[in-house]
This record gives sequence, C-alpha cells and structure tokens, in this order.
Amino acid sequence: MTIELTTLPDAEVSCENCKACCCRLEVMLITETGVPDIFIKMDKWGGMTMAREEDGWCSALDRNTMLCNIYENRPLNCREFKMGEYECLYERAANL
Repeated sequence: MTIELTTLPDAEVSCENCKACCCRLEVMLITETGVPDIFIKMDKWGGMTMAREEDGWCSALDRNTMLCNIYENRPLNCREFKMGEYECLYERAANL
C-alpha cells in the first residue's frame, strides 16, 4: 500500500487525540532501558522485541487510556518516534 502525505491531518496531533498507531509497530530492543521482562519477547533469532498482544498492539499499552504503562522506561525506538513527525503522520494515515 502506498500512502502519500500531502496534507496534514484535520486535527493537531497530540496525546489527547492520539490513536497510538505506533504501538502496533514491531519494536526491537537494542539498548537497555529497564523494560520489565513481562513486556519482552524473544524472537526466533534470539533478539528481544516488545511483546505484543494477539491483535498486534504493544502489551505495554494501557487500552483504557491509550498511554504507555512503561513510558519512563520505554525502548529507544519508542523514544525516537516523535509525535507529529513524518513517521507518526504516516502511521496515522495508514490506520484510518
């Protein structure tokens, strides 16, 4: 699927209207951040990833608030994924 971002979303992207689309992406754990073991899954090659629920959502996502349960200890990939930047807007557009 090709998604072209030629316009910004109707509403400003913020924590209040975030759909946590990035929380459906596979997240490799490449640095030590203190992620609790219950949220870590070992892949078939021995790499560590964030565990995901059967429907693909990150297991650290609180489904009631759509906020991260381990925000202070979130992986580097999550820290670098910036709200409102291209990757964020792309994922939001792809999941409408």
